[in-house]
Amino acid sequence: MKKTTLVVLAAGLGSRFGGGKQIASLGPNGEILIEFSIFDACRAGFDKVVMIIKKENEEVIRNIFARRIDKLIPVEYVYQDISRIPEGYSVPEGRTKPWGTAHAVLCAADAVDTPFGIINADDFYGYESFKILHDHLVASDEICNVGFRLGTTLTEFGSVSRGVCSVKDGYLREIVEMKAITRDSGVPLDSVCSMNMWGLFPDFFVDLKKAFVRFLDGLKDGQKEECYLPIVIGDLVREKGTKVRVLSTPSKWFGVTYREDVASVKENLKKLVDEGQYIGL
Repeated sequence: MKKTTLVVLAAGLGSRFGGGKQIASLGPNGEILIEFSIFDACRAGFDKVVMIIKKENEEVIRNIFARRIDKLIPVEYVYQDISRIPEGYSVPEGRTKPWGTAHAVLCAADAVDTPFGIINADDFYGYESFKILHDHLVASDEICNVGFRLGTTLTEFGSVSRGVCSVKDGYLREIVEMKAITRDSGVPLDSVCSMNMWGLFPDFFVDLKKAFVRFLDGLKDGQKEECYLPIVIGDLVREKGTKVRVLSTPSKWFGVTYREDVASVKENLKKLVDEGQYIGL
């Protein structure tokens, strides 16, 4: 069977939450959210985890993982650093903002040599989602996205940004990054949206680097613009006809966007633990 890697996007600033949401204790035994995802990924069959982090968070995350995760699966750490850009380019003077999710994944290129899944560190996807993703990576050579229904990914405490997908015959036709979505914003709540749960293959890094170079060549605001992974994949679909299978999942998604989301996330996690779904974590 093919080996598979799980790549975790854990370098985000978490500005709406107030910072540090990737390492906030949310589980009933002090677990951070990503520990549940890694446990699910292990059960689903993933062989290795690559954590994309900020260097200053490494010691904290290593200490957390030493309690539970290190006994489950090998973990490798890579840094998303704004200075890690292609030769011939330079960071605009004064920029401190990360380059976005596409750049984060590109930073992991040297650590990944198998089919790989991508997830956010601050989202809960559920075991079934990881099983669906893993089995697709083992059986297929098509890029995939595990899609969720938009209405199940919203919060009552403010607006969110989502990659809303147009799907035909099980394949992605278009993905549109939409901002300020609420239940009353007019976007159909049964739309399929991407929560950055992708299945990719090592040759994707070639296209990703080209896309990031193109982004840098077209940079207008050197302080704020970011290169987003869903946009890169959407461009591949539109320009190259790349096939992206959209997989549905029965799992319930939840996550932390705002501080007010913490209470419901803690309640959901406690219920799952009490039901015995995370024995061994």
